[in-house]
Amino acid sequence: MIVTIDGPAGSGKSSAARLLAARLGFDYLDTGAMYRAVALALTRRGVDFADLPAVEAVLAGVQIEMPPGHVFLNGEDVSGAIRSPGVSQGASKVAVIPAVRRFLAAAQRRVATGRSIVCEGRDQGTVVFPDAGCKFFLTADPRVRAERRYHELVVKGETVTLHDVLTAQEERDARDASRELGPMHPADDAVIVDTTHLTTDAVLARLEEVVRRCPTART
Repeated sequence: MIVTIDGPAGSGKSSAARLLAARLGFDYLDTGAMYRAVALALTRRGVDFADLPAVEAVLAGVQIEMPPGHVFLNGEDVSGAIRSPGVSQGASKVAVIPAVRRFLAAAQRRVATGRSIVCEGRDQGTVVFPDAGCKFFLTADPRVRAERRYHELVVKGETVTLHDVLTAQEERDARDASRELGPMHPADDAVIVDTTHLTTDAVLARLEEVVRRCPTART
């Protein structure tokens, strides 16, 4: 069974996906890490993200593996390297490139083949897994989302302002909504959950309740 959780940054989808997978005994697919891995590969090769032929040439030699808790890029464990601020910013930029999205959608389907898995992203339920057994779309007030991200970065020791985080979030939301391939929006059959005033435990309880009532989960 495949469970998809889509939504914008700061909506809580990553934490919810990890915890839900653990509760259900499913695997967890961190699709954001896959975009970061591509951004890292392009950066290491010195490729301009706007140079689409060069981007596609690099993709032809990229292999991404996702064993539990790790990300491997062409055989190298890059789990730590992909979490740098520069790579994270690059990931949001490569995510609007159609060739990258097609490449990673195919990779995500391969990873999920034959597995019970919870995956999160922005087009998992609409493009990558349109036939998923259960779909969610998490959302939240923009300022609340920015505050969550701001506190995460502060805890990591990064020097940022809430204004900067909110501005970057607005830019990313605009890119996600307007991109050519797989623009971010809820699937028609997705359960929409507004996490603005919900704790992580409350969100998780809601998602688990829906999944366990899903006919696919009982087969």
